[in-house]
Amino acid sequence: MVLPATEQKPGTTRTLLKDNDGGVVRRTVLPGGLRVITELVPGVRSASLGVWLGVGSRDEAPGLAGASHFLEHLLFKGTRQRTALEISTALDRVGGELNAFTSKEYTCYHARVLDDDLPLAIDVVADMVASSVVARDDVERERKVILDEIAMHDDDPDDAVQNLFHQRMWAGTRLEHPVFGSVGSISELSREQLVRYYRRRYRSDKTVVAVAGNVNHADVVRKVRAAWSTTSFMGDCSDRPRAPRSASPVIRASSGAGLLHRRTEQALFVLGVPGVSRGDDRRFALGVLNAVLGGGPSSRLFQEIRERRGLAYAVYSYVGHFADAGVLAVGAGCLPGDIDDVIAISRQELHRMAESGLTPDELERGKGQLKGGTVLSLEDSESRMSRIGKSELLYGELLSINELLGRVDAVTLDDVRDVARSLLGVSPTLAVIGPFDDPAPFEAVVS
Repeated sequence: MVLPATEQKPGTTRTLLKDNDGGVVRRTVLPGGLRVITELVPGVRSASLGVWLGVGSRDEAPGLAGASHFLEHLLFKGTRQRTALEISTALDRVGGELNAFTSKEYTCYHARVLDDDLPLAIDVVADMVASSVVARDDVERERKVILDEIAMHDDDPDDAVQNLFHQRMWAGTRLEHPVFGSVGSISELSREQLVRYYRRRYRSDKTVVAVAGNVNHADVVRKVRAAWSTTSFMGDCSDRPRAPRSASPVIRASSGAGLLHRRTEQALFVLGVPGVSRGDDRRFALGVLNAVLGGGPSSRLFQEIRERRGLAYAVYSYVGHFADAGVLAVGAGCLPGDIDDVIAISRQELHRMAESGLTPDELERGKGQLKGGTVLSLEDSESRMSRIGKSELLYGELLSINELLGRVDAVTLDDVRDVARSLLGVSPTLAVIGPFDDPAPFEAVVS
């Protein structure tokens, strides 16, 4: 078994995976704990780079809500070496792509280029991540952009109902807050607060540089070492990488209903229960359950709500995993007059799943869907980069594709029944958006 990065000596390289087609995954730990992990993908001419940092919105104190996402924006605005225009032009002139995103538990800056242009991408992204100036004028300009982004998401009922659902389910924890922060918190954040957050949270020992495509590991390590050596990014860090975010104690979710009144033509809801954390082996059985419940046109929810009754155009279910929590949720949009029926059917399907689990045919169909989706999602260098980067940062281990498929294949009817009975017997959390004035009927549904 390959040692986790926390036990790997700085300056050494380990081969994590090899496949019969020539693909290989290697990891090097640099001084300061910075990890470089690469996957050679035979037959492609692209290379995808991601700098993954173990910091997200759940790391923000109440007065810093939205700081991680705010900082993500600001790192595109200039460094000691490049202006904002020079950052964007550098990859545009070679046909590359440069972007970033922030989640509740991590932030990623990523680029995709031709393999010959990978050194340029490494240099630009390293410069952004490690040497941003976070200028005062940029903070004020970007503050307006983020406030507009918040307004855009608030105007989108799909986004708004998900935010309301998470606020209800994770009430009293740092998972409840939107990644973007709020109008109030973004309006109040100062440049000094953002700089302190940047210097405290952006550390080499909680950073993974992941690269996939037509790449040579030793060359990538040299380029990364050179790009970061001119920065102070590795200062004041231990020589060992940080272990993945702790999985205990497990966060307790809240039940109940939340209503957001909107004069919309369609009503939307999300109904969910606590799931499992990302390190819980039951996640494979839960993934199969989710596929059968609402993962596609053949799913129970789609067949019952749309095909048999014609009550909704879109109906789905999903699972989410955090270090110490998880969620299984059902969502749909329908005419306001049909929402009671759609919610009732969704609850009936959850109850039926808890009582009787799956049929043998559903089990095989669910496993097939999960396996096919896993493999088909890894057909390009960017998805390969995301897989190895997230595995290293969040899980501390990397399973081969065959190991992943084997974990899914090993799921039994009893496994699904056990996880269903364990999770679906609690009072759910409900979020509703639509032209309703009285929350009492929705609160009664989940009481």
